[in-house]
Amino acid sequence: MPKTATPSIAAPPRTSRRVAWLLGPALVAGVAYLDPGNVASNMTAGARYGYLLVWVVVLGNVMAWLIQYLSAKLGIVTGQSLPEVLGTRIRSNVARRLYWVQAELVAMATDVAEIIGGAVALWLLFGVPLVWGGLITGAVSILLLMIQSRRGARSFEFVIIGLMAIIVIGFTYGVFIGPPEATSVASGLLPRFEGADSVLLAASILGATIMPHAIYAHSALARDRFRPADAAPPRPTAAQAEAAQPERLATTRLLRATRWDVTIALAIAGTVNLGILLLAAANLAGVPGTDSLEGAYAALQSGIGPVVATLFAVGLLASGLASSAVGAYAGAEIMQGLLRVRLPLLARRLVTLVPALVILTVGVDPTLALVLSQVVLSFGIPFALVPLVALTARRDVVGAHRNRVFTTVVGAAASVFLIALNCALLWLTFTGG
Repeated sequence: MPKTATPSIAAPPRTSRRVAWLLGPALVAGVAYLDPGNVASNMTAGARYGYLLVWVVVLGNVMAWLIQYLSAKLGIVTGQSLPEVLGTRIRSNVARRLYWVQAELVAMATDVAEIIGGAVALWLLFGVPLVWGGLITGAVSILLLMIQSRRGARSFEFVIIGLMAIIVIGFTYGVFIGPPEATSVASGLLPRFEGADSVLLAASILGATIMPHAIYAHSALARDRFRPADAAPPRPTAAQAEAAQPERLATTRLLRATRWDVTIALAIAGTVNLGILLLAAANLAGVPGTDSLEGAYAALQSGIGPVVATLFAVGLLASGLASSAVGAYAGAEIMQGLLRVRLPLLARRLVTLVPALVILTVGVDPTLALVLSQVVLSFGIPFALVPLVALTARRDVVGAHRNRVFTTVVGAAASVFLIALNCALLWLTFTGG
């Protein structure tokens, strides 16, 4: 009988058996929680309402942990991303294409936030015009995607995690220079709103925290990186065929490592997001013009010092570059999984890049565009979250690894809460309540 390559795949090097070596996919997906839309939403919330919406950031991060874990579990156990699973289970071509349209709009809204954020950062740091800054950000994201497609998932992870470290330093340094009061932070943990605009910002924060494209991307990242040794090997994806084979370990071990991965990633993302809001609440509340990125930068420079302001802008740039690459990766997965169409890298990137460049060209206020893009993302959450919870609760999809009843109930409750918040947002916006 001829020899096969299976033994070498099933017996990875000793270092790959360490939990630390299994970390990575959630950290990459976690960059989506640190994109410029998060910065704009949290900075605006802190500058306008002080500590009022601290509870929204905390609640969003708690819900995000469960959601990202379920996404990774689906990718590991099934060997398919969420778009791929939906693409095979939605039998109607019309329904599948309609689902793709809303997912594609979410991807475009994501790119608006990321490209504009990178452009604003380049303008603040080097005076680069916004349109050119958007083009540069888009070009760098293509280079990062080329690393993922040619060097494999692990190399892509190293680059993105490096950018994440820059983001963390850039956005949290100012909190230590101008720290908030503990009692004020504690008061912000009481759930409440103050008018329709605070509901809009809450929806924006949740849209930036629980991002639909991060749900799509995480399942694909986990699929590309791991393959359970106790599962039948499916036909490899294009990314897997061009890169190293995914690591094969027991499913339970992969899921256990994934829980650590998600915990670390969301702890980092949650801390940074909270830090941005607290930085604005403690140092920018009531200062005119600080509900925009440019105004916040100027206020930080004059109020706390040029070092804090410069690090903030550097963090914003790293945020735009990293999250742009992850967003484009998610967009490609959405199109391939739902439409079974694989476009060339440059063409795929232009699909979502063009709307962001148009917004920059016509002169729409960058911060307003960022905040509104996060609201669009919040409306896309149910379309990703409801199928995810339902699929991971089905034995015929994930077998013995299906959700426990409690997990499904919590996931369903999160879905209902997010849908209700969006309905309230619509009502308050159109009635002027």
